Amino acid sequence: MVESGHVSECEMRFVIQHCSGQSSEMEHSGGFYSSVYEPNGHAAWADNQQHQDKETADNLRRKIKYFFMNPCEKYKARGRKPWKLMLQIIKIAIITIQLVSFGLSNQMVVTFKEENLMTFKHLFLKDYVDGRGDSYAVYRQDEVYEHISYIVDKYSRLRNITVGNHAYEKKGDTYSPLSLCQEFYRNGSISPANETFDIDAQIETECLEIVPVFPMGSTTEDDLLNFVVDFKRLLNVKIKFTLKAINLQTVRNRELPNCYDFDVTITFNNQAHSGRIKVDLDNDVDINECRDWKVIGASPKNIYYPLLFDCLIIVTCITSLALCTRSVLNGIRLQFEYTDFCLVRQGKKVPWSDRLEFLNGWYILIIASDTLTIIGSILKIEIQTKILTSYDVCSIFLGTGTMLVWIGVIRYMGYFKKYNILILTLRAAFPNVVRFIGCAGIIYLGYCFCGWIVLGPYHEKFRTLNTVSECLFSLINGDDMYPTFKYMKQKSYLVWLFSRVYLYTFVSLFIYMILSLFITLITDTYDTIKQQQQEGSPVSELHCFMSECKDLPTSGRYRVEGESGSFTCCFPRCKDSRERLSSESIDSET
Repeated sequence: MVESGHVSECEMRFVIQHCSGQSSEMEHSGGFYSSVYEPNGHAAWADNQQHQDKETADNLRRKIKYFFMNPCEKYKARGRKPWKLMLQIIKIAIITIQLVSFGLSNQMVVTFKEENLMTFKHLFLKDYVDGRGDSYAVYRQDEVYEHISYIVDKYSRLRNITVGNHAYEKKGDTYSPLSLCQEFYRNGSISPANETFDIDAQIETECLEIVPVFPMGSTTEDDLLNFVVDFKRLLNVKIKFTLKAINLQTVRNRELPNCYDFDVTITFNNQAHSGRIKVDLDNDVDINECRDWKVIGASPKNIYYPLLFDCLIIVTCITSLALCTRSVLNGIRLQFEYTDFCLVRQGKKVPWSDRLEFLNGWYILIIASDTLTIIGSILKIEIQTKILTSYDVCSIFLGTGTMLVWIGVIRYMGYFKKYNILILTLRAAFPNVVRFIGCAGIIYLGYCFCGWIVLGPYHEKFRTLNTVSECLFSLINGDDMYPTFKYMKQKSYLVWLFSRVYLYTFVSLFIYMILSLFITLITDTYDTIKQQQQEGSPVSELHCFMSECKDLPTSGRYRVEGESGSFTCCFPRCKDSRERLSSESIDSET
């Protein structure tokens, strides 16, 4: 601010250069130069400069206050329709419809895979019963040969026994063979009675290929007779073959059926050499576009309607992405303007907490959700046109994008006072929560490692680090406590006693202390935010600066040129002066 008692020569030159455009008019009257160099001119110049500074500050306050207004207040302030709000509402609706449609389609794919896996188990595993899981195993050598022969026989007669549309993989004019392989140590001499062994740890593999013939002939039987297993050196036996199928149920949802390749693997696992060979059947699924197809009763237009809907979603998300990106850039530009104002006019730096206020996190969230939804929609189009068959990647993008879209709804709920206090509490408590979780996580990891190494051999829930973490997290939430205590094996009294001390201290520490402190941390933040709202005191320098603007959204002072009613709103003082002059003229006439 310029002092009224003294004006430097540089300041005078600045004033002269700044007002040179008006000097020609002022020279005729001689008022300009005389008023500058006369003592009374110093005060007039200082008052004018002070008025300009105040006007600049007021304009900046209005811009900042308008930036933080909600869509309804912005509509009252400048008459701009809340396009982003309406676009977000439409986007939420269409993205949810897209996700539900994709979920139903994906559900049919998953159901088809699971049912085929169950079918293969009943077709190729001898005496298989649902629900046996890991308990399906063989214990005698003759059972191993019987099961292998059973699998080969059912594979050869698949065409006559299956009720599905399964078929062999065909390469050219020949069918793909069934591969029967065994893995074993290269050499070995094992004598448990003498407690001696001599073994070569190198692993060798022997394979036998069986081409399906109708019916199974003597050649296949001779091959099986020549397949000899040395059980002392055996690691595993793997039977691999490929089957094809078509998922016809997708036609009902106006989607072209997919052709599936099932790479079936049946494993006889003897790596433990415990006398129990576990038998497991698994399959890898590859989804392909059918080479030739014809659908009667479904119009091609109906089939490609979902593609047009996905294109509409992509256009909507691109529009939303552009609008939110523009808003973020406007906020960054306004932040620089406010920072420069405080540095030049007030001589102080703006703290980072106030700078980040201009970076709207909700817009960043919407930008991220739009990006994920666009990528997911493109992948969905490729899946529907059979260019791509990866449902998992598409599900991740669409699911995460939809989740972020729905989380973004909280932004508009924050415009209501009762909901806004919850959002402010979450935002204010987040840094402390992260630090608190970091400290508690160290203790949690210590218990995980200790439980895994000590209790793992005696408790099923502590066999791996993953299951240990899941078990302890369940205990924190009060779930599955009694079975965790009950199913501890009592083979070692010392370990059993240690497990009691371990579990009781963990439950007491995390439920009664750490979890209670975590809840207290959030409730204290909630009380602080609630008190600040009740007192109405500004919480930062930015809010103090902005609170000096008392103009209401309906005052008309927020309008700019080019908008409806811009003349009366951009020049309210001219309007007031016209009204004052008209009233004075009326008084003079009277």
